[in-house]
Amino acid sequence: MKGLSRAAVASLLATAIPAVPALAQSVPNAPTGPIETKYYANGPFATTQTRSAAPCDSKGNQCDIFYPSDVASSTTRWPLVVWANGTAATPDKYTYWLRHLASWGFVIVATRDQQTGYGNTALDSLAYMQGEEANPASPFYHRIDFSHVGAAGHSQGASGAANAMFHSNGVISTGVVFHLPSQMWCNPADNCLLTPTLAGGTGSIFYVSGTADGLIAPDTQSSGTQLNSQTAYYNATPAAMAKAKGLLKGTNHNDISGTPGCGLLGILQSCNNGTYGYLGFPTAWLVWKLKGDAAAGAAFKAGSGEFFTATAWTGQVSNVP
Repeated sequence: MKGLSRAAVASLLATAIPAVPALAQSVPNAPTGPIETKYYANGPFATTQTRSAAPCDSKGNQCDIFYPSDVASSTTRWPLVVWANGTAATPDKYTYWLRHLASWGFVIVATRDQQTGYGNTALDSLAYMQGEEANPASPFYHRIDFSHVGAAGHSQGASGAANAMFHSNGVISTGVVFHLPSQMWCNPADNCLLTPTLAGGTGSIFYVSGTADGLIAPDTQSSGTQLNSQTAYYNATPAAMAKAKGLLKGTNHNDISGTPGCGLLGILQSCNNGTYGYLGFPTAWLVWKLKGDAAAGAAFKAGSGEFFTATAWTGQVSNVP
């Protein structure tokens, strides 16, 4: 492939991936229960990806928008998810996961900001979609359900997604945070999810990390009073919030960027297993919280839900009754 940039090679490979992940038995972190298996597969909607013609945030970045292809012709109002990228990343790194989520009937807006920890540009992208929903010339005119809005993000963007939720005045009601960094890595400190912000928060949150991410987003607290583990974040989350936490076995900090695997011979994505394990329960959480699927929510029931018997996961906890 001489003469092609790395980005071009990645793009070619991305277009070659199947529409549905490989059979569960043949991939890492495969689902084992009915809810995880259901949402591991692509949803019923064909999807479209577009980019805003104008900047969508206060830094002048455009947004990528992933959505069901028939959004304009339907009479449905679709729930919205705002996405926040990891450090130095754009939505291009997460296209497989974002398209998967859109196939389950979500509109996802993803700023191309590469420094998202404060959550301000995620909130800007929400405001942008509010403008699109009110614009008769937009395909999203009267098609977004702003009573059901979630946030999701990876790494620094996990901080950004949580911060956006906690500073949205209740508009964003749930968050899925992938590999939320320990507070020790945040410089400046407020580019992270701060303890007082979390302690005073409302909504619901699902913490997802991996057993091979012991450096940036470990599960076990090493020392100190900072929140330097997923367990510490979970424990500091108010009991009044619905919350869950789990680690995918064998996955490192970058596995969510798989397409869905880790690239040709593993050299195009610095991940171990790929995005397979991230498809099922994170999607189920958002379908539960934003679309009212009670069966998906039951999977997270503390101690007895399907989430707790899933073989691809470890360290599961929740307070879901």
